[in-house]
Amino acid sequence: MSFGIKPLGSRVVIKKLEAEEKTEGGIILASAAKEKPQTAEVVAVGPGTKDEVMELSAGDKVVFSKYAGTEIKYNGEEYTIMSQGDILAIVE
Repeated sequence: MSFGIKPLGSRVVIKKLEAEEKTEGGIILASAAKEKPQTAEVVAVGPGTKDEVMELSAGDKVVFSKYAGTEIKYNGEEYTIMSQGDILAIVE
């Protein structure tokens, strides 16, 4: 899927999924009280490198390190570019 950002090497572009607005007890959280989401959807992947094979593909739901990546805005949407090594797991 090409949408205008093509990551290089073993980098990926992700779009964070929205954080829950309610707690399990039903309390609605103010936007400042919500934790930053740590789950995202992969929207683009680089080709990998000779030392690191690309294991992810566009459309994968993933969990990533809390402070990883570089946030960017593209066509009014927010994305994060990060190394494949900052992705902790694929959510099935």
